[in-house]
Amino acid sequence: MAGLAARLVAEHLTAASPGHPWEGVTFAATWGSRDVLDVRLVRPELVAEISVDRSVDRGGVWRHPLRFRRLRLDVGLGDVPRFGEGPAAAVG
Repeated sequence: MAGLAARLVAEHLTAASPGHPWEGVTFAATWGSRDVLDVRLVRPELVAEISVDRSVDRGGVWRHPLRFRRLRLDVGLGDVPRFGEGPAAAVG
């Protein structure tokens, strides 16, 4: 995420309370990497618009990362179906 976009999103983030579902989970910098990212968990309250290319190479690896487009402050969590639900559910 570009610097300006990262700062905009950061202004709207709230630190997660104890008991977050991902508490204690580690995240790698890239696929197959042993480098662990420094992660600060936040409350899942924001909706972001993203752009995604579903291309997968022959090894089953996603070819392109998703891209952040904009923060959607006009949309609440209740307005967005959960992954795999709703009329525009992704398949495959």
